[in-house]
Amino acid sequence: MPVRIYTRSGDTGQTGLFGGKRVSKDDLRVEAYGTVDELNAALGLAAALQADAGLDMLLTDLQSDLLLLGADLATPIAAEEPDRRHSVDRVHSAQVEQLERLIDQYEADLPPLTQFILPGGRPLAAALHWARVVCRRAERRCVTLAGAEPSPAEPEGRSINHEVVRYLNRLSDLLFVLARAANHRAGTGDVVWKGRRER
Repeated sequence: MPVRIYTRSGDTGQTGLFGGKRVSKDDLRVEAYGTVDELNAALGLAAALQADAGLDMLLTDLQSDLLLLGADLATPIAAEEPDRRHSVDRVHSAQVEQLERLIDQYEADLPPLTQFILPGGRPLAAALHWARVVCRRAERRCVTLAGAEPSPAEPEGRSINHEVVRYLNRLSDLLFVLARAANHRAGTGDVVWKGRRER
């Protein structure tokens, strides 16, 4: 018998964390990994434009990373203890360093940034700018989660892997650079901010 997409288990407004604890669907942890899911969808939309084969492959790799990052967030660190039955792959510093290498690689091909730019240009660049701002929001949600008071589901405190915040911070920088690269590769310059025009 095929598995149904609906389970009815969330009809009361609760969902399960990895490890089995039930929390409200507006819990800070759910908000954090839900925003990462939104970011993943934004990257999928950018890749679906099929405007740059090289960037499309990179975006798919980043989407895979974000699935793991979401699982990391959905698994309180305390849920792994003491028997490690509920362990997941955690985001680690090498992944952050890889993002830094990608930023340096793509930025090396771009003209120096000397002015403020507006999010826009070609559709791919605009989509990448949109993903960038969603990434910044995901980062803010994670910072909020990390600093939150204990909850009934997490009485020992809100535990998160702090490499998640570093990864999202660096990813937003990479998406900014990729948006510029998308315009540059398509022969379109950055959309330069010229201040407020009189109407």
